[in-house]
Amino acid sequence: MKFGIFCFYENYAGDFNQALSQQTALVKFVDQLGFDEAWLAEHHFNPFSVCPSILMLATHLASLTGTIRIGTAAVLLPFHDPVKIAEDLATLDILSHGRLNVGVAKGGPFPLQNKHFRVNEEKSSEMMRESLDIIAKLLYSDHVSWDSEHFKLDDVTIYPKPLQTPIPFFLASAGEESIRYAAERGYGLMGAQLWPVTQLKTIVQQYQAANPTATSQLTLLRPFYVAQTRDAAFSVALPSLQRFIEKMQSEFKKNPQADSKNHLPNIESLLNSAIIGSVAECREKIRMLRDELPLQSLVFRPVADTLSANLQSLQLFMEEVKPYV
Repeated sequence: MKFGIFCFYENYAGDFNQALSQQTALVKFVDQLGFDEAWLAEHHFNPFSVCPSILMLATHLASLTGTIRIGTAAVLLPFHDPVKIAEDLATLDILSHGRLNVGVAKGGPFPLQNKHFRVNEEKSSEMMRESLDIIAKLLYSDHVSWDSEHFKLDDVTIYPKPLQTPIPFFLASAGEESIRYAAERGYGLMGAQLWPVTQLKTIVQQYQAANPTATSQLTLLRPFYVAQTRDAAFSVALPSLQRFIEKMQSEFKKNPQADSKNHLPNIESLLNSAIIGSVAECREKIRMLRDELPLQSLVFRPVADTLSANLQSLQLFMEEVKPYV
């Protein structure tokens, strides 16, 4: 099982420069610690999660790191031209020396994104899958043509071609059709931070039913903070989680049509899924996830709202948690 971090680019201080620079410092730090992966979000029109230009950020991090794999979690494909994305991914794969993972999603749960990018939300899952098929063809084939409701290509060949053959693809989706699509193509799945183990087990079962010969490739996101004692961990994590919820609530208020009931985190749901506590507690929570799910990677969203606290927590994980799990 690999371990990674999730880059949400939280802007607690209301300072865009600080949010970007601190996230960059965090990724450089975990690269030196020996973490396997760093995954980046793509969010738009959001002053709290300032990561709209996901591939630009990924390229920047790739240039500043040496061994950690850089992943997108996820490129919101319906909002982008698949030809341009294919060109950028191929270029980024070369610049990162083959350290690229590509997660994709349909976008949401914020209707403003679909509105401003002029994408019909009801068609977004279909567009995501179709766009990924086009990208996969463009990356490794020449003279690609495509004619559908959403995309039209006529004899397109892109350059350069990527180093990896293939670049690993992952879908961030709980929809049955998308799970079946991923399984049939051997792509990985990405589990969101609030998805309970019961839901994840169902997703894995659907994946294996669609392709019994495929090995499930599940990358799971979880809120994370570890300290020497439970009280020390929660004294940092709880205020930060509450601030995170408040920031997200303000974003849902800007999106009155958003399905906040199903997507808006609350403190109970975050704590139920989180890996927060003492060294011993975090070891046990990770062991339980490892034993119950076919995890390829466990990805932490560091929940402290200061860089120094997150650095201390992640170093403690590498020294006193990871060796025992």
